[in-house]
Amino acid sequence: MIGIFKTNIATPEERTHVLHAIRNNYEVGQCHVDLEDCDKVLRIVNMKVEEDEIIRFVQQQGFNCEILD
Repeated sequence: MIGIFKTNIATPEERTHVLHAIRNNYEVGQCHVDLEDCDKVLRIVNMKVEEDEIIRFVQQQGFNCEILD
């Protein structure tokens, strides 16, 4: 499964923090946050967890996160 989310992750430091946290807590493939995109898109490949769980986790890290329509 591929997850594509809209976030408010704004800096390279925030991106590094969130991506490391996701990789350390969930079985996922590639993760990336596009800081150049207006929606700061978080893309996760090979997710083995539900989208709602990722949303809650990113929010617990202090960031907005929702499924990108």
